[in-house]
Amino acid sequence: MAIPWQVLDRFETDDEGVLELRKRGKGDFLITVGSQILMNSKAQRSEIALGKLGCRGLKTHPQPRVLVGGLGMAITLRAVLDELPETATVVVAELNPQIKRWCCGPLAELTDGAASDPRVTVTIGDVAELVKAAEKESFDAIIYDLYRGPGPQTDRRNDPLYGSRAIAQCRAALKTGGLFAIWGENPDAGFENRLSAGGFTVRCERPGKGGYRHAVWVAEKNAQRRT
Repeated sequence: MAIPWQVLDRFETDDEGVLELRKRGKGDFLITVGSQILMNSKAQRSEIALGKLGCRGLKTHPQPRVLVGGLGMAITLRAVLDELPETATVVVAELNPQIKRWCCGPLAELTDGAASDPRVTVTIGDVAELVKAAEKESFDAIIYDLYRGPGPQTDRRNDPLYGSRAIAQCRAALKTGGLFAIWGENPDAGFENRLSAGGFTVRCERPGKGGYRHAVWVAEKNAQRRT
């Protein structure tokens, strides 16, 4: 007999409906909105790959600074921390304070308390606004693990996360050679072209070997922007 799901907590969001945190057995969690599953603790290979790829080469950096957009179950954050030295600084932008409480509470067992790591500061707010307000060349890596990734419906210029203006703001906030890593449902050629035109060398990874595979873009800031 299948173990039933237990609702640990729920809250109403302003625009998405009711978010629920559910658990069954040990280490088996869901975050849902309405009837839709947003996150599943048993299916996180692309999130782990996102964190590792986005922080590639930073383990030997003396004091890396990383910005993560979206906390979720903190799976990506755990992968980020595993690639960084103890001297690192990680800023996480999360819109919902309840998500932070879940990650510091019942979800902490999944990630060895990643959200409470002393290297981490969780800021309640929009990651796009943090990027826009950042000083130039503030970060060694910017990682977007957001509910909605880029897609064909994205406004090419004005989308606050994936449009050409937002890409330019991310580039300005990154150090030369810094990485901008982004999670998405599926590959999107338009987004990839905008990254390339915006001064990044970019590749799209499809983590895993079977079943449905999400997209992870890894874009490295070039020394000079292409004109």
